[in-house]
Amino acid sequence: MNQGPGSGLAAVSSALLAMSRHLEVRDVLKTIVASARELLDAQYAALGVPDDHGGFAQFVVDGVSDEQWKAIGPLPRQHGILAAMLHEARPERLADVRKDPRFEGWPSAHPDMSDFLGLPIRDGDEIIGALFLANKLRSVGGHPPHPPSPKPEGVCGFTAEDEELLGILAQHAAIALTNARLYERSRELTIAEERSRLAHELHDAVSQKLFSLRLTAQAAAALVDRDPSRAKGELQQVAALAAEAADELRAAVVELRPAALDEDGLLATLRTHVQVLDRAHSARVTFEGRGVRALPAAQEEALLRVAQEALHNALRHSGADTVDVTLDRCGTGAVLRVMDNGGGFDPKTVRRAGRHLGLVSMRDRASGVGGTLSVESAPGKGTTIELEVPGG
Repeated sequence: MNQGPGSGLAAVSSALLAMSRHLEVRDVLKTIVASARELLDAQYAALGVPDDHGGFAQFVVDGVSDEQWKAIGPLPRQHGILAAMLHEARPERLADVRKDPRFEGWPSAHPDMSDFLGLPIRDGDEIIGALFLANKLRSVGGHPPHPPSPKPEGVCGFTAEDEELLGILAQHAAIALTNARLYERSRELTIAEERSRLAHELHDAVSQKLFSLRLTAQAAAALVDRDPSRAKGELQQVAALAAEAADELRAAVVELRPAALDEDGLLATLRTHVQVLDRAHSARVTFEGRGVRALPAAQEEALLRVAQEALHNALRHSGADTVDVTLDRCGTGAVLRVMDNGGGFDPKTVRRAGRHLGLVSMRDRASGVGGTLSVESAPGKGTTIELEVPGG
């Protein structure tokens, strides 16, 4: 097997563990691509998840800068070599992808590629993605890999052993991607359930207001001729009830609208999310934000996702009747705390048993933005999740 710096059982094991650690599809895709590129000493790596319209629902690259990626333009279509991997479901190992008869060119800003190794990602009989590498790098004497060097004409830099290793990664990628999809689907169902419950509660509240409004209006109409003074009082009550009904409808629009971090900012998004959960659950859920400034997008997303995960755990598993969320300024960064008065647990026991995947996901998000996550809990003592992130 290839003896580059990424080879060896420990490196392969680390890559497979990294894949299984993430629970969201985008994170899984990025981890698969980065692991494949590093293990097989490739200059570029990419993974495409096809849609049903001849394009890609998701396409993740590694080795291409953000500026290059923006310059390349729209996501590729399912044609040429990509289509072959998706529709013919076979590996492709080419000495020069540009000379293959199926090659159909690429945008002017696209990096130049020659060596090519690609594999479909299968879930049973279904092709759920295509993973490919380009431009085999050269490792010399155990030193870091160098850019591609001249090689014999017609010989692919990627070897049969590389193809075998990528096949192993692709098998585990299918498992990790399927698990991530199932996890996201379960979260979507949970959110849908919470929103459905909230919608029913709001519907009942507004219906009651409108029923009272109708009765009061009828009473006012009956009193107009014989007791104008009382009719005036009833009409004032009509106005008050109408204002309350309008407030309830406004709450329905605001609280049922999906949280939009980019549009609303972290504080507003967290506050709305907490309000939804407070209405949807019997537990009291509160939020307080103090002095927090806008943070880089990655930090804000990490804070939001950790808050959502911690709230999900507290409301679904802890038995808490109170959950308090705070977000405070901390230097140029921020510190998030999610505190519940539920049953608690022994963090050491949980870590040894390998349970609580939510905690693993939260720790990954924290480390990904240079933050620190702490968990304080004990049986019968509730739980506090704290995430501190630096500023930009």
